[in-house]
Amino acid sequence: ALAEAVHTSAPIAMVVAGLLIGNHGRAFAMSEQTRKNLDMFWGLIDEILNSVLFLLIGVEVLVMHITHQHLFAMLLIVPAVLLARWWSVAASLAVLMRRGQERRAGIAVLTWAGLRGGLSVAMALALPSGTERNTIIAITYGVVVFSILVQGTTMPRVVKHYLTRGLGGSPAASH
Repeated sequence: ALAEAVHTSAPIAMVVAGLLIGNHGRAFAMSEQTRKNLDMFWGLIDEILNSVLFLLIGVEVLVMHITHQHLFAMLLIVPAVLLARWWSVAASLAVLMRRGQERRAGIAVLTWAGLRGGLSVAMALALPSGTERNTIIAITYGVVVFSILVQGTTMPRVVKHYLTRGLGGSPAASH
């Protein structure tokens, strides 16, 4: 009510209030066993919802018709997504870090670590029917598949590369 009275977003105000109260509630109002049970419960809910989401993704892929234009668009969008991620990370780190190899390493690792997945696909699947929906879903799948198969599987090597070059730790720390 207060958020609406001052013409701000009530849902965002509720999220902020939940974070503030929830963090203090966990620390002061719950026993260790209650925190453990709560974490297990929400972990289970997360796994169930992810399973349902990826089941829906599988069903959608079976009925989706991917054209050559979709494949071409995927090839164009993947580098565009990585470039947008690089730009946003570089701009943020320019404000937060001093110049040097550490910042360059941070930009590279954080850019490559920007994995996309369930939320992107869920938003694409929520679009209303139409020709644009199929294109957006196909492109989103392409970006997510690249993210999981390429970025996800090479992330340990990217981090190790920067650690062994002395940009965030010692080579011994990477073993």
